[in-house]
Amino acid sequence: MAGLQFIIKNTLYLLIFLLPLGAISQSTYLPQGSKHAQFLERLEIKLGHNPNLNVNVAKPFSRRLVVNEAEVADSAGQIPLSEADHYDLQSLLMNNSEWVTGDKSSFASRKSLWNTIYKTKANFFEVDEKDFFLAINPVLQLQQSYEKDNDERIFLNSRGVTIRGLIAKRVGFYTSVVENLERAPDFVQFRVDSQRAVPGAGRYNIYKNTGWDYSDARGGITFNAAKYFDFQFAYDKNFIGSGYRSLFLSDFGNNYLFLKINTRIWKLNYQNIFMEINPQFPSGVRSNDELLDKKYAAIHHLSVNATKWLNLGLFEAVIFNRENHFDFTYLNPIIFLRTAEKQNNSPDNGFVGFDFKANIKKRAQVYGQLLFDELIIKELRSGKGWWGNKFGVQLGAKVIDVFGIQNLDIQAEANLVRPFTYSHQDTADNYTHYNQPLAHPLGANFVEGIGIIRYQPIPKLNITAKLILWKQGVDTGQRNFGGDIFKSYATRDGDYGYDLPSGPLSTGVNAQLHASYELKQNLFIDASMFMRRWKVNGDVYPKINTNVATLVLRVNMFRREYDY
Repeated sequence: MAGLQFIIKNTLYLLIFLLPLGAISQSTYLPQGSKHAQFLERLEIKLGHNPNLNVNVAKPFSRRLVVNEAEVADSAGQIPLSEADHYDLQSLLMNNSEWVTGDKSSFASRKSLWNTIYKTKANFFEVDEKDFFLAINPVLQLQQSYEKDNDERIFLNSRGVTIRGLIAKRVGFYTSVVENLERAPDFVQFRVDSQRAVPGAGRYNIYKNTGWDYSDARGGITFNAAKYFDFQFAYDKNFIGSGYRSLFLSDFGNNYLFLKINTRIWKLNYQNIFMEINPQFPSGVRSNDELLDKKYAAIHHLSVNATKWLNLGLFEAVIFNRENHFDFTYLNPIIFLRTAEKQNNSPDNGFVGFDFKANIKKRAQVYGQLLFDELIIKELRSGKGWWGNKFGVQLGAKVIDVFGIQNLDIQAEANLVRPFTYSHQDTADNYTHYNQPLAHPLGANFVEGIGIIRYQPIPKLNITAKLILWKQGVDTGQRNFGGDIFKSYATRDGDYGYDLPSGPLSTGVNAQLHASYELKQNLFIDASMFMRRWKVNGDVYPKINTNVATLVLRVNMFRREYDY
């Protein structure tokens, strides 16, 4: 904890020095699962050569940046926009009005309550003055599901509040507190019971034997110094990548405390994230009043616009455990982390990776990631399946307006991760947080294919069909085949013979059909059908088949996904 106190203290000193040099405003970021994510992907592809959107690989996006690019694209008439695109663009501006420079009269509600509540269509309560912006909104999600062959009621009841603000167009702040009661499908319950963590949320209390009572609390402050440097100190999540999954850092797991420094200049975007996270803890009985240990991570990602249409990236990360204190060697935002690790003569868990994103003829985008945990070319060429060749590969593509049909978009993605990737000899240093992976939800030792079709036939209606197929090696008894990243790789049986996948083969299918209609701004009614199949060859484990039908009413909240 002393390490993070050092970071905070010295960062504040730096800001006090830099802010007078000419701070340019920085507000909060778009929230996880933002309804505008798909429109922003379409906008980037349609523009093709937009340097600000192209260079952004790390998420969440800055509200200021996306509003600025949307305004420019709309006013200049650079791209053809469908009726649905215009609706989404207007919604984007309306929900980020603190950064809108043009006319805001269309944002006003026809009628407000007591001239105070819902004065604007997007916000329950809003203050928009010269040097102060404040938006307060309720959060609600009422979800009822029916699972075949399950006598218990499947549901999600979420309620809470979100607050965000901007002071003098210099300092932004936000907070979100959501309380949840949930009983999920059987396969999710099995995962929670085995990992002792709710996917995406972490800690929970038992509710009526098979349900969970948990909270999702996030918040932080953001500020910009000397024009090019954005700082964020928050308890939240991050995502690095252009795909549906990320092999670098995903938002699948629990929130964590972090300090983020983002530098945007010329053709470069350079991001540093210093994180305080939790090592895994036993699956047995544990008191909720017992303080969890801490471990730490330092992550760098450099994004470069190599050409007007091609973006290249470099990623590096290190996970380390220092008995609840930060290692100052990794605090340097410039030095290569693997070099620092070697100088420390440390056994820390380090990664490097490369990514790319290419826009093609304003109709498509191709993207990918290559992650290296450890690799020896000689062993790779031998074809003997050396355990230490630990790496992951992602390759995907997005195509918009398929067959000339407006707002019909498709995405295809393939992911593979070798056995033992993300794991470590010391289980405290594996690439996890609060008993959940920091990258891909499957962990390692798998091959996965994802296909997504998105269609917006009218402005307020979105239809999504999603198919996820995977094969993964599973462990049996005490044998470690490299899929469980929470195990020490020292427990493996030998050094060779690890194919992809390795061990008893499991196959999975996850298919979803979802329709969402926006009744009013940020008020949605959803209906979905969900089917999941999972089995292991040789009947090592029992088959798990899931069929679920769901209806949802939600306000200012993203959909709960069971996409693993």
